[in-house]
Amino acid sequence: MDLKLLAEAVIRGDAKECARLTRDGLDEGLPPERLLREGLTAGLAVIGAQFKANEIYVPEVLVAARAMKAGMAVLRPRLAETGARSLGTVVAGTVKGDLHDIGKSIVCMMLEGAGFQVIDLGTNVTPEQFIRAVREHDARLVGMSSLLTTTMLNMAGTIEALKAAGVRERVRVMVGGAPVTQEFAEQIGADAYAENAAAAVEKARELLAADGVFEKGS
Repeated sequence: MDLKLLAEAVIRGDAKECARLTRDGLDEGLPPERLLREGLTAGLAVIGAQFKANEIYVPEVLVAARAMKAGMAVLRPRLAETGARSLGTVVAGTVKGDLHDIGKSIVCMMLEGAGFQVIDLGTNVTPEQFIRAVREHDARLVGMSSLLTTTMLNMAGTIEALKAAGVRERVRVMVGGAPVTQEFAEQIGADAYAENAAAAVEKARELLAADGVFEKGS
């Protein structure tokens, strides 16, 4: 099987074809890690680069991410069977008071496609929910999104809550969303700011590689 076909299916956003090709690859005996790396992730990497270069926009990214997710649904059980190593666990959510979901969902799907284990807490996530998820899943990274200027300060509140709960030292914190800036991220004590989903994957890898969770470039 030519894994370029699987990558192209992701780029086209063809969810049914992604699922079919992933099943075909497994039936042919291809290693699950190779299907992920050379097929699904390779396709999503192209989408991420195009998005970063403003060649495509959110609707196209969302369609491609959903296609990748269809392939991952087929692949995930086999990856678990082989004991494939995760790049680390990420807890992500849109902060309290904010119900916007699309951008955060794209980030979560792209992180999963890149090899991270992602716990998507959804929207309107309280500091207590973030803390509970970090403890329950032994997370190494917290990703927070805000699409409203009125909820941006809840990112700062969540970071302070992580400190008060004694879990801030064990996690890196990455923030993003339309009104969020690098300057704001620095002001509230976040470890990184990502301007889009492709950048979020890069930043997540850099943060956890720096912590020795995995080798950078692996």
